Amino acid sequence: MRKTFSKKWKASKQPRKQRKYLAKAPLHIRKKLVSINLSKELRKKYGKRNLSVRKGDTVKIMRGKFKKKQGKVLKVNVKSSKIIVEGIQVKKLEGSKVDVPLRPSNLQIIELNLEDKKRSKSLVKEIKKEEKTQKLEKIKHTETGKK
Repeated sequence: MRKTFSKKWKASKQPRKQRKYLAKAPLHIRKKLVSINLSKELRKKYGKRNLSVRKGDTVKIMRGKFKKKQGKVLKVNVKSSKIIVEGIQVKKLEGSKVDVPLRPSNLQIIELNLEDKKRSKSLVKEIKKEEKTQKLEKIKHTETGKK
């Protein structure tokens, strides 16, 4: 087994190799691993299933102790692949409250933060691409029906 990260690695059934891949992955690849699936309305609107989460997005917790709670993303830790959501805290024995880091697989994006012009521009581009593919599918469908 290699000691350094390899882009050529495809997949393995062995959990230890899967864990190693995630642990040794560089930050630009980990950024993609911190993506969260979109709600049904956003999927229809943007034609995408998931997006990488950003600070300011509103998310809904789907699993665990805080299931069905919602909040804004306060911090995205790419290195540890954890997300901190506003209002999701646990009380410690000493009495102080501490934020709970959540895994991205247990969250769902409800509302996007579109303040970043680059992000909103890429989403608009994605919408246009989706509309074009739908038109092409309609044309193909009508052509096959005529024959």
